[in-house]
Amino acid sequence: MPPKQFIFIMTDSTAASMVGCYGSPVTTPQIDTMARQGLRFERTYTCQPVCGPARSALFTGLFPHSNGSWANCMPLSADVRTLGQRLSAAGFHCAYIGKWHLDGGDYFGNGICPEGWDKAYWYDMKCYLDELTPEERLLSRDGSVPHHLPADFIYGHRVTEKALDFMRRHEKEDYFLVVSYDEPHGPSLVPQEYEDLYQCRLCPDSTAASDTLDGKPALQRLWAEEAGGLDVRDRTPGFWPAFAACQTYIDSEIGRILAYAREKAPDAMRLYTSDHGEAGHLHGLYAKGPSVYDEIARVPLLFEGPGVRPGSTCPWVVSQIDLPATILDWFGLKRPVMLEGESLMPQLRDPLLPTNRPAFVEFGRYEVDHDGFGGFQPMRALITDEYKLALHLLDRDEFYVTRDDPHDMVNRIDDDSLTDARNGLHDTLLDWMNRTRDPFRGYQWVCRPWRTDRRPSWAVDGYTRQRENDPGEYRQLDYSTGLTMESAVRKKG
Repeated sequence: MPPKQFIFIMTDSTAASMVGCYGSPVTTPQIDTMARQGLRFERTYTCQPVCGPARSALFTGLFPHSNGSWANCMPLSADVRTLGQRLSAAGFHCAYIGKWHLDGGDYFGNGICPEGWDKAYWYDMKCYLDELTPEERLLSRDGSVPHHLPADFIYGHRVTEKALDFMRRHEKEDYFLVVSYDEPHGPSLVPQEYEDLYQCRLCPDSTAASDTLDGKPALQRLWAEEAGGLDVRDRTPGFWPAFAACQTYIDSEIGRILAYAREKAPDAMRLYTSDHGEAGHLHGLYAKGPSVYDEIARVPLLFEGPGVRPGSTCPWVVSQIDLPATILDWFGLKRPVMLEGESLMPQLRDPLLPTNRPAFVEFGRYEVDHDGFGGFQPMRALITDEYKLALHLLDRDEFYVTRDDPHDMVNRIDDDSLTDARNGLHDTLLDWMNRTRDPFRGYQWVCRPWRTDRRPSWAVDGYTRQRENDPGEYRQLDYSTGLTMESAVRKKG
């Protein structure tokens, strides 16, 4: 029997609209080949469109508001277990090579390998910087001009080299390998041969370039002003040439991993995704933030490997929160009760099978360290095959009808003809906040200006919601009795 192996490849800041097989003008031949030889999920959404929180969900199976890492530079809660811990405890060799961003340190990490992962292969960005001289460190963060860099200077290249070494040395073992590139995230450095690949901005074919933001949240207008694009006449939409070139470059590094896996580990499951997207100055916005626009929240997701039908596509909305449960399922492990996602293994077997689950997207703040990027911007949202509903606690809410408006141009939050659909999704969103014990839940999310049938209540829903546990784990006690709780969810008092 061949070893059980899973290779999880991810990039940083790659929107689905930056990948060729999703219709992008950016060249990505290696990822495109993966789509031809495997399964492409058409509508996959991040759990939070910013680096650290998105990764926190990807590697714990808990939403950022549940795992503690709901802004950049906030560590995971002490009682949260990662995939590395869960899989290594089950006897699988786990290695994480590349950007982590979940230790609560600065952007680069602290260089310390967390529990569950192989210390010999731990290689966060602090480990990379430790290999460089002070002058080289400055060079590694300067994307202002081309530097004619050799390939072996780039972080992405070194990540690939370490991943290939792991695969060679452990080819007979069961393993879970994460290959986590920082690229194409800025400073978007590339080897010399990629420097002049693109001569102008590359813009996906989208009417979102002409979005005036009328009827949209005020935060988006401030965001667009910061980007220099509130007036559509002043905009130059699209991805910067250096950013697009870095995506094409890192595609070639991904190709090195895939080529080796196809030859030496053909029975390994291969997955590719990204943590979040990049606005590319569509809707007048830049980078990422509190938004459900596809440019920002929709990411690529591809699987290639045994049992996956070549050239297949899953058209339904899915969430990255389901990936940890999927990986555990693929390894034959039972889904822990604490996980907030479900396995996508049924969709891997039959891509046309709907999940019948919305994708929930949230936002808290961009980063603890930064005053800017709008500061605190609490958002809770859900996306279905037909609609998008985004609640902005301190701003105007959004409601889009995807079938009529695929680029989210017209905010229909006050459209009385959509009251039933909108309110039904609102109830679903509130239920999710309750089920996941969202620490920010409260009556303010319930009593929105357009929700005239709901009234504020100090008790809100009036329930106590303690955490459930798997068999053999500690079961919490009931505050009223001091005894082991019988029901985790119960009417308070």
